[in-house]
Amino acid sequence: MISLENLALFTPMDLAALITLILLWCIIGWRVEHPSAKAPSTSMIMSEYRRQWMLQMIAREVRIFDSQTISTLRQGTSFFASTSVIAIGGTLALIGNADQIAGVAKDLTETSPPEIVWEIKLMTIVALLTSAFLKFVWSNRLFGYCSVMVGAAPNRHAAGTSESFAHKAAELNIAAARSFNRGLRAMYFALAAVAWLAGAAPLMGAAIITFIVIWRREFASQSRKVLLEETP
Repeated sequence: MISLENLALFTPMDLAALITLILLWCIIGWRVEHPSAKAPSTSMIMSEYRRQWMLQMIAREVRIFDSQTISTLRQGTSFFASTSVIAIGGTLALIGNADQIAGVAKDLTETSPPEIVWEIKLMTIVALLTSAFLKFVWSNRLFGYCSVMVGAAPNRHAAGTSESFAHKAAELNIAAARSFNRGLRAMYFALAAVAWLAGAAPLMGAAIITFIVIWRREFASQSRKVLLEETP
C-alpha cells in the first residue's frame, strides 16, 4: 500500500521527473490529436485518407481489399495487446523479486533504498503498460465495428444511404486508429519509465527524448512530408 511515508522515500528530483513524464505524455497526446490547421499531425493527415478510403469503398462491389486491410490493422492491435500483456507479466514478476533488483542497483549506484521504492517504480511501468493494453483492445474492437460497417454499406448507386455508411465506417476507423496511437504512446513512455530504475535524471532525460521522438514523427518526419505532397 502506497502511503505518505512511502512517498517520503523519494527525493524531490524523483517526483519532478515523474511529473515531467506524465506531463509530457499528456501534452504530446493532446497536441497530436489537436494540432493547428496549418501544421496537422501525421495522425490527423491519415484521418483524412481514412475518410477517402471509405468513400472509395462504397464504389467497390467486391470489398475483399477493404476487409483484408482492416484485418491486417486488427492483427496489429492484437500483436501489441499481447506484447503489453507479456510486458505487464514480466514487470509484475520483477516486483515479486524487488530484493534482487535492489541488490543489483546497490552494486551499480552504491545506494540501497527500501524495496518499496523499486516496487513503486515498477508499478509506474505497469500502469503505463496497462493503459496501452486497454487502448489496443479497444482499438481492436473498433476495427471490428468498422469491418461490420464495411460489410453492411450499400454501393454508391444507393443514393442517400451509401455515403452515410461510409461516413460512419470512416469515423469508426479513425477512432480505432486514435486509440491504437494512444496505446503506442503509452508503450513509448512505459519504456521511458524504465529509466527511473537508474535514477531521477535518467527518467527525466528519457521522458524528454521520448517526447521529441514522438513529436518528430508526427510533425517533422519524412513520411509526413510525403503525405502532404500535392498529387500531380
